[in-house]
Amino acid sequence: MGKCDGRCTLLVICSLQLVAALQRQVFDFLGYQWAPILANFLHIMAVILGMFGTVQFRFRYLIFYAVWLVVWVGWNAFTICFYLEVGNLSQERDFLMTFNTSLHRSWWMEHGPGCLVTPVRDSLIAPDGHHVITVSSCLLDYQYIEVLSSAVQILLALFGFVYACYVSKVFQDDEDSFDFIGGFDSYGYQPPQKSSHLQLQPLYT
Repeated sequence: MGKCDGRCTLLVICSLQLVAALQRQVFDFLGYQWAPILANFLHIMAVILGMFGTVQFRFRYLIFYAVWLVVWVGWNAFTICFYLEVGNLSQERDFLMTFNTSLHRSWWMEHGPGCLVTPVRDSLIAPDGHHVITVSSCLLDYQYIEVLSSAVQILLALFGFVYACYVSKVFQDDEDSFDFIGGFDSYGYQPPQKSSHLQLQPLYT
């Protein structure tokens, strides 16, 4: 019963991770955030493998899923540090999220709750093909929305890691305790005895 409970809980966690990752992928596509798009895609694949391993009792898939979650926590921790500009990280200078290919920002920068976007006409600092805007009156700034999204991902990953380790250990214990040959000993299995159907008859000469 415990094994079933652990598997069901892990499947629920994986489902929540899948929904959260797909939601995040949509908004990263809208903001042309290429690095998060790639990371989200790899995460979605790993979560699907984790779900498959849970349903099909595949120990190696669960181990791969657990190892990926460690990497995923590291990526989201970096994302939090990036948006909070910890250390030498700067959103104004570094375009790591777009692989330095464009000036695009988080989609939430212009579309956050309550944000009022005002374009700046004839700005001399605007690069070719871009325009300058001012964003004001946001109920929650875009960097905090991104931080909250990454924090949710870390929380789900921690729960997923714990349950993946637990379920994989249960799978391994079940494999170690299964004894196909010895299982017959308790039933007193004996190989069939050879019996001869040939009856010797005396010969008279």
